[in-house]
Amino acid sequence: MNSPGTDRRWRRALVTGGAGFLGSHLCERLLDEGTEVDCADNLLSGSRSNVEHLEDRAGFRFIACDLVRAHSVEVLDGRYDLVLHLACPASPADYLAYPLETLDAGSAGTRHALQIAERDGARFLLTSTSEVYGDPLMHPQREDYWGNVNPVGPRSVYDESKRFSEALSTAFARRLGTNAGIVRLFNTYGPRMRADDGRVVPTFIRQALNGEPLTVAGDGTQTRSLCYVEDTLDGMLKVAASRSVRPVNIGGGDEATVLEIARKVIELTGSQSETRFVERPVDDPERRRPDTTLAHELLGWQPQVPWLEGLRRTIDYFRDTSPQPVSAPAV
Repeated sequence: MNSPGTDRRWRRALVTGGAGFLGSHLCERLLDEGTEVDCADNLLSGSRSNVEHLEDRAGFRFIACDLVRAHSVEVLDGRYDLVLHLACPASPADYLAYPLETLDAGSAGTRHALQIAERDGARFLLTSTSEVYGDPLMHPQREDYWGNVNPVGPRSVYDESKRFSEALSTAFARRLGTNAGIVRLFNTYGPRMRADDGRVVPTFIRQALNGEPLTVAGDGTQTRSLCYVEDTLDGMLKVAASRSVRPVNIGGGDEATVLEIARKVIELTGSQSETRFVERPVDDPERRRPDTTLAHELLGWQPQVPWLEGLRRTIDYFRDTSPQPVSAPAV
């Protein structure tokens, strides 16, 4: 079994969407482990500031590139042995604002990333999402569950984009023998999240630090399973280092209601904020918790950072960066 920093030996990696929240952490981790990194991003939802601290490091290269464009296959010419495909608007604020771009990223963008991996004989890892399960009828969600997705709802542009990406990755593996794997991530959070991205953790932290009411959707009984970014990276890279072609869930095991998360954020920030209930978004999942048996048995992975400790670290980041208030509710 490969493990971070030991048996794994990647010379050069391509991280698409590398200037985003998760992608920037992934670029940093790979550099720390001795892998050269090309960070490709069109900056639709990512930010160059997320990787500015890496740009003077040996082996790092930022490439302004849109994976949707066919010429990206020629532009991204690093002769990679690892392609980590994250390029896609991932937060509700982004995929609702850019629905067509989200669908393009999942289709043409994924195809071009797969073509790069196939060209170079690289290991390919698709970053998929718990959203492929929709509003799940199975709890917790196992990888063999096909999901309960509304194909025409407002969230469908993201859900179906990722479902198509999974189908495309699987087709490349079956038809061409591409070394392609899939991870399904659940509620990753941590430093470098945008305060205005609409997800539960950054929204609640921003509101608490600004003394605003924390906007809890519906009655707040819907659940999330938070996974700190460092644990997510560990899981992703373990899947990448394996030969697994099966989708693998990576997510936290501590299921909490949205209202519980709001109250903990208030407690940990020392805020005087109260909670305010707002209308629940269409197709908002009722319960979300991964079954990570496969990740544990296949890879020896399980999350190490308790969600309250992860919240403390994330709150410290937001205190330091002083995010500006926005009005988007948390989802």
